Amino acid sequence: MGEFELIRRFFAAAPCAQAAAGVALGVGDDCALLQPAAGEQLAISTDTLVAGVHFPESCDPFLLGQRALAVSASDLAAMGATPLAFTLALTLPAADEAWLEGFARGLDRMARGCGLALAGGDTTRGPLCLTLTVFGRVPAGQALTRAGARPGDLLCVGGSLGDGAGALPLVLGTAQAPAQAADYLLARYWSPQPQLALGEWLRGRASAALDISDGLLADCGHISRASKVAVHIDRERLPLSAALLDLHGREAALQHALSGGDDYRLAFSLPPALLAELRAAWPEVTVIGRVEAGEGVHLLDAGGGELRPPSAGYQHF
Repeated sequence: MGEFELIRRFFAAAPCAQAAAGVALGVGDDCALLQPAAGEQLAISTDTLVAGVHFPESCDPFLLGQRALAVSASDLAAMGATPLAFTLALTLPAADEAWLEGFARGLDRMARGCGLALAGGDTTRGPLCLTLTVFGRVPAGQALTRAGARPGDLLCVGGSLGDGAGALPLVLGTAQAPAQAADYLLARYWSPQPQLALGEWLRGRASAALDISDGLLADCGHISRASKVAVHIDRERLPLSAALLDLHGREAALQHALSGGDDYRLAFSLPPALLAELRAAWPEVTVIGRVEAGEGVHLLDAGGGELRPPSAGYQHF
């Protein structure tokens, strides 16, 4: 099977590659043509996932297809962008039809769930590697960024933390858990749900935002530096799922929440006057700290004393 037949069979014919609003020209030409409405800006993000680094060498391709797109779409949520389209650069060791069928099916499911149209990409031979670029649209001047947090703001997260990192022993087969807990944690790892609706709701309300991919402490450090403020996190207020606590216990679960990464929840700063409105619209959101004058990320215990975590988060180098 040649490159172009592979593209036609598994990607160009997929439901997510068909005509979509905002995509003037999709798969099949030298470039895709995107056309957001007047008064909108394009939000663009690229992620690369490498076998053996970001996912196990041997894994279910259907699940991998979902995860690969979800982690990229989460960046759109962090900017408050409405999903538009994506491209896929796929490096494969071989054109395995069964693998491609499963991967394309998982990719399509996540794409349609997120409202993303496949607009193009590339395929080549080599070690398994996936590079996805996502495009979103946002009203000009309304994109959420990491800058803008102000002293007095609340620090919030969009749901339970640590589940993705806590699922890793199950993904690698080095641990077992009761079926209900295992199903929940594995779903959080393989098919995280980008918080796109929350991101759009936060436009004009949150002062700064990002998605948690490398760990809460590390990612809040980006807000601290971009906004030139100090971020204070109350460790005891971190939301932890019952499944994570059952599998790892409280102390290990807290460490996963602080520095494990792979959460793909939104973390954002919010003026206190908007808290009641936030809780009415998004009851699963938790206030975990505050923004103050100063610099750096400060982890506090129940009494307000500062803690020194053993790890701040994931780094490639």
